[in-house]
Amino acid sequence: MSDPIRTCILSRESDTRDHLIRLAVSPDGDVLPDVRAKAPGRGAWIGVTRGELETAIAKGKLKGALARAFKGAPLAIPDDLPQRIADALERDALNRFGLESKAGHVVIGHEKIDKAARSGKLHLLVHADDAGADGTRKLDQAWRVGRDQEGSGATGLDLPVSRTILSLALGRENVVHAGLIDARAAKRVGESLARWLYFIGPDGATKPCETLSQGPSDGATGASDEPTNDAREFE
Repeated sequence: MSDPIRTCILSRESDTRDHLIRLAVSPDGDVLPDVRAKAPGRGAWIGVTRGELETAIAKGKLKGALARAFKGAPLAIPDDLPQRIADALERDALNRFGLESKAGHVVIGHEKIDKAARSGKLHLLVHADDAGADGTRKLDQAWRVGRDQEGSGATGLDLPVSRTILSLALGRENVVHAGLIDARAAKRVGESLARWLYFIGPDGATKPCETLSQGPSDGATGASDEPTNDAREFE
């Protein structure tokens, strides 16, 4: 079944739910991120970057859009809503990475990654933001070789987190580079990373990976989504 389509209340553009961020309302009336779209009640969807969201908040556009979405119910937009969304997306992406690691879909260590990359078995390559330039360059080259893309300039993805954070997420020690050796796992992780990196924008993400498409856990309450492909703003 294809992913239902929703419409961003700010840009008016439509996309699949997996590429958007759901906003829901807590019992206290606070508008909070629901990036896994699990909270009960009515919700609204946004598909903008952090910078665009901050501008919409400053100009009162988000307040107006939410008033229409939630039919005039009393709402409070937290001052740190953009940061809460960024944090929730980061947690969601790293948690997904951790789950795939537990399932045996992640390979770490320079030699193991290099071997998987050159043999064409690596479907997604990532680097911590404090990875050494030489090691990153060599693994990127191995990845291009395995994908028959030598000379293309294609690279793995530089994550905006340190090796310490990446290690904690994967439950391993000293993870500087990591790769996904299962295609479906790579797609799941790639989509979660894409949603996070799209939202935080270029100031938070160092360089894009051509395997990722646009994208956006926790903390809200907000009718359940019906399995439909009709474009909608709410639910």
